Amino acid sequence: MYKIAVGVARGLEYLHRGCNTRILHFDIKPHNILLDEGFCPKISDFGLAKLCFKKESIVSMLEAKGTIGYIAPEVFSRNFGEVSPKSNVYSYGMIILEVVGGRENKDVREFNTSEKYFPHWIYKHVEQDKELKWHGVNSSEENEIAKKMIIVGLWCIQIRPLDRPSMNKVA
Repeated sequence: MYKIAVGVARGLEYLHRGCNTRILHFDIKPHNILLDEGFCPKISDFGLAKLCFKKESIVSMLEAKGTIGYIAPEVFSRNFGEVSPKSNVYSYGMIILEVVGGRENKDVREFNTSEKYFPHWIYKHVEQDKELKWHGVNSSEENEIAKKMIIVGLWCIQIRPLDRPSMNKVA
């Protein structure tokens, strides 16, 4: 789980800083992360991607792009900030929380459900330093790694893009 998360982060970092032209994916979600036979992650489906020059840090968009539950707030409302590589950072953070938590992110607008919005639920548990039992986590060392991944995920999904880390800090 940890190696996959780091591999995705490095892939996004490459798209943001390693290419001659910066690539913003805009549809980072579990379905677009493929694993090879060695469980090495590969980012796929660049149908919504946008190219921009490395000197550009802000991207103009006419419409929201992405999958609900993974879209950064600024992508659908400029009141939250400007669309930038930090929009992919938000999506990455949502994936990390989902992977570590072993449950799908629920849309906060689903008022008829008895389930809480997962990022809020996980934040409260980490804030209160509650013991978290994760699927597939069997040792205290694995639990510490999972907890660190959750903290990184929460860092990545902050509402203001300026408060989120860049992918090179995450990777």
